Parts: sequence; structure tokens; C-alpha cells
Amino acid sequence: MMRYRSYLITFLSICIVFGAWEIAGRIPVSYAFPTFTETIAAFWALLIKGTLFVAYFETLKPLVVGVLISAFVGIGIGLAIGLSRMSDWLLSPIFVVMQTAPLAALIPLLIMIYGIGLTSKVAVVLIMAMPVIVLNTGSAVSNTPASMVEMARSFQGSKRDIIFKIILPAASPIIFAGLRLGVSAGFIGAVLAELKITPTGVGDIITFSRSIADYPSMYAAIMSIILLAVIFLQVLERMEILLFKGRGRGHASEE
Repeated sequence: MMRYRSYLITFLSICIVFGAWEIAGRIPVSYAFPTFTETIAAFWALLIKGTLFVAYFETLKPLVVGVLISAFVGIGIGLAIGLSRMSDWLLSPIFVVMQTAPLAALIPLLIMIYGIGLTSKVAVVLIMAMPVIVLNTGSAVSNTPASMVEMARSFQGSKRDIIFKIILPAASPIIFAGLRLGVSAGFIGAVLAELKITPTGVGDIITFSRSIADYPSMYAAIMSIILLAVIFLQVLERMEILLFKGRGRGHASEE
């Protein structure tokens, strides 16, 4: 019963948001703000023409590469930070600075170094996604219950056994939750890179639609980004529930 109630509340909240959007578009609050129905019509037209599929083929390249690198490298660095105080002192400040740095100001520097190709866009995704994954992984590992580690040592467990059989399983829910935040940040980075570096993919649809005042298509492209991000996060959330069923899910922070 509670499950259906949560679905009902979610459905009602969506209806309220889209209803408010429709009303605001019909008032209108701005000539550049289309109604929800106009946006949906434009979204459907972009799907039928195949424009969105072609655009996302370009957008997903830096996103997938950047998120995969951030996940594997970020978890490795986070593990080092959590296990070694020296690594924590040396590496943590770097990722704290990356997380707080104004990305828009760094993009011209990235263009000067890597050009306007795929490498620069992947770098933007890395700057957005990796700090979240690294810092949450480091925090999860360093907060592993000391009693569990001491128990493993008392049973003559090797350092490798302690890491892979005690620390990582205990920290994995928080690590996975950090991955969800990293993916979310990666989406922001991928779209920002397309808008600020070269207008390709979905960023090209947004830029071109804005230039010709086709605001329904512009909002449809933005809505498609949000929709795809929600789908990605829901898939990760379902995987997390399956992997950590019975142990509780982690709640990552942005620090």
C-alpha cells in the first residue's frame, strides 16, 4: 500500500510541475517561455526526425568516457586517501579545489591546452565528476568501523584481505551513492562543454534553437537532458538496491 502511495504522490508532484509550466507558458511569463504542450510537441518532432538520437550519439561520447575514467580512477584515488593519512594530506586538497573551482573560467584554459575536440570535453566531465567520487570514497573508506578491521587482523588477515573483504564491502554503499552524484555532475559537465567549447550534440540543438527563436525545441532539448539523467540515476539506484539489499543504501555528500 505504501508503495502505491509513493507512486501516487510522485505522479501528483509531476502533474503539479507540468501544470504550472503550462499555465506559466499561457500567461505568458515571457515570450521565450513556451507551454508544456508546445515543448512536448517539439520533443516528439525531434524524436521522429531522429535529431535527438544523432545529437546524443555525440553528447554521450565525452560523458561515458569521462564517467568511466572518473569511476575507476576516482575510486582508486579515494581508496588511497581513505587508507593513508599521507595520501589524504597530499591529494584531498587537490580535489577539494577541483570541486570548488569555477569551471566556466577553466574552460578557455582547457581549450588552449587540449583544443576544441573530445579531449577537452572529457576533461570538463572529469573536473565535474571525479572530485565527488574521490572525496566520498575516501570518506567511506576512512570511516570503516575500526572493530571490523581489528577483528580481521586478529584472525591473521592480510592487508589485501582487509581491503577487499572488509573495507570495500563496508564502504561500498557510500561509494555507489557517490557514483550517482558523479554521474549527475558528469551530465552537467558534458552539456556545459558542448555549450562552451564546440556546439555539438544536444548543445548544438540548444544553441541553434535559441538563435532562431525556436524556444519549444530549445526547451525540449533541455528536457531531454533532464529525462536521460533521471533514467541513468534510476538505473544506478536500482543496481544499488540489488547489490546492497539488506545492508542499507549509502547517502553520499558533495564534500
